[in-house]
Amino acid sequence: MKKILIANRGEIALRIVRACRDAGYGSVAIASEADSRALHAREADECHLLKGSSPRETYLNQQAILEVAAWSGADAIHPGYGLLSENETFAAAVEAAGLTWIGPPSAVISQLGDKVAAREVARRVGAPLLPSYEDESFSVEKASRFVDAVGLPVIVKAQNGGGGRGMRIVRDLSELETQIAAASREAELAFGRPACFIERYVEHARHVETQCLADNHGNVAVVSTRDCTLQRRQQKLVEEAPAPFLTVQQNTRLVEASVAILSAVNYRGAATCEFLLTPQGEIFFLEVNTRIQVEHPVSEEVTKIDLILEMFRIAEGERIDLERPQVSGHSIEFRINAEDPWEDFRPTPGLVDRLDLPLGPGIRLDFGYSSGDTVPPFYDSLIGKVIVTGADRQQAIVRSRRALAEFAIRGIKSTAPFHQAILASPEFAARSPEDFTIHTRWIDSEIGRLAGLVPQRKQTSVASDDSQPEMVASAGEVEIEATEPSYRVGIKAPLSGMVIELLVGEGDSVSQGDIVAIMEAMKMEQPVVADHSGVVSKINVATGGFVEMDADILGLN
Repeated sequence: MKKILIANRGEIALRIVRACRDAGYGSVAIASEADSRALHAREADECHLLKGSSPRETYLNQQAILEVAAWSGADAIHPGYGLLSENETFAAAVEAAGLTWIGPPSAVISQLGDKVAAREVARRVGAPLLPSYEDESFSVEKASRFVDAVGLPVIVKAQNGGGGRGMRIVRDLSELETQIAAASREAELAFGRPACFIERYVEHARHVETQCLADNHGNVAVVSTRDCTLQRRQQKLVEEAPAPFLTVQQNTRLVEASVAILSAVNYRGAATCEFLLTPQGEIFFLEVNTRIQVEHPVSEEVTKIDLILEMFRIAEGERIDLERPQVSGHSIEFRINAEDPWEDFRPTPGLVDRLDLPLGPGIRLDFGYSSGDTVPPFYDSLIGKVIVTGADRQQAIVRSRRALAEFAIRGIKSTAPFHQAILASPEFAARSPEDFTIHTRWIDSEIGRLAGLVPQRKQTSVASDDSQPEMVASAGEVEIEATEPSYRVGIKAPLSGMVIELLVGEGDSVSQGDIVAIMEAMKMEQPVVADHSGVVSKINVATGGFVEMDADILGLN
């Protein structure tokens, strides 16, 4: 390999650009029109613009990316995480074009990137599994029969992709149909594939995983364990390595199951095997992510292994070191998202007026934005990651408190203050397994209490129109005329984003509290609730159209 095209954006694209520079490879970035001045586009050796701003037009546009690879003379493609990283069709197209795919072969992605197929592999090697319904003829009726058999709660999951997208927990049978529809819709938006399956949901479980590497010579190594329990809406927020408070037997079970699953399919590249750890100490296999993970830095910090460089070496045909790496110290990663944690994690795209990053011992910063950059509403909300490492978990926590206290962002709200609340919580900072009582729904259940655990730090929101993100016009975009509306009252967009579903039409009666539309911003769905009653007299935006926050989606008389 001599020149690598990075089929991604944001902090992971920049991470791979830097790895290319370290390894002596040329780097080729791609950028949507909304990302034309993004940090990854500026830092790569060359950058090619993709027409449009929506993911489907740009970072999910397989043909356009392959054309850029041909124009640029790239001989390899690294997909990063999310987007097309687990799309076997794209991997096969890269292979067919004579390029090196820096990841597992397309046939392996078909087996493991598809969660249902991955569960079948896990069954063959004896990995423990939760009850599920995975048939191709998945429907609301068959899902209802599954619920009758195993009881509630259950979780609906996207069959393809990862990152917590396309997942919905169902605790009441009356919610089943709407939650299946929501999971399918989100999966289609995030991965271009709506297929889902259903699985028994375990309350108060931890999410643990293994970072693995495998080469072309049949060697598989587990680099480290990780804990990714702290989530909201199945989206990880805080990750750490190694996973704390595991018994020797649990650690052994994780390693043995991971190696068996990857060996069974002749895996190649970096992979993460994900598991649930129940309050009773049982371990159940969840899925394999056939790509690098957002949280990979914590494994790097405790093993001193550069996982991106290892992916390059494996793609070049080199062997991995069979010796399991020695884990030393403890590392915690905090995702800094453009979201307001005290407003149900509402996305907050916009201009980053100023970004002050922490410094000092044990701090690593992986960010995709800098001061003066705009966070667009079309993509993931991740701004960057603060990774803090110490000699042990307690030192890592102490250093994390310092790092988050020093961090400051102006212009948009972020999850940084929320992380300060996490660090102030005795459940997270526990020194024993008995006191370490966090679970995957802990944030959702404790958000009210967490809000009071840290002094509120003033974060300046965008104050004027000239500091709003510069948007490229697209089909269906709303143009608000400076004339008086022809209706009594408007139902306003709660955020800037795309209207993915309109639930009412002109002439329909609406009552206060009704959900009239579903919006999507930064891969998160947001219902639009009517704050007035009336009759819909005008709809200002079509399904698929983009609308700014506080603009009228529809008008009532």
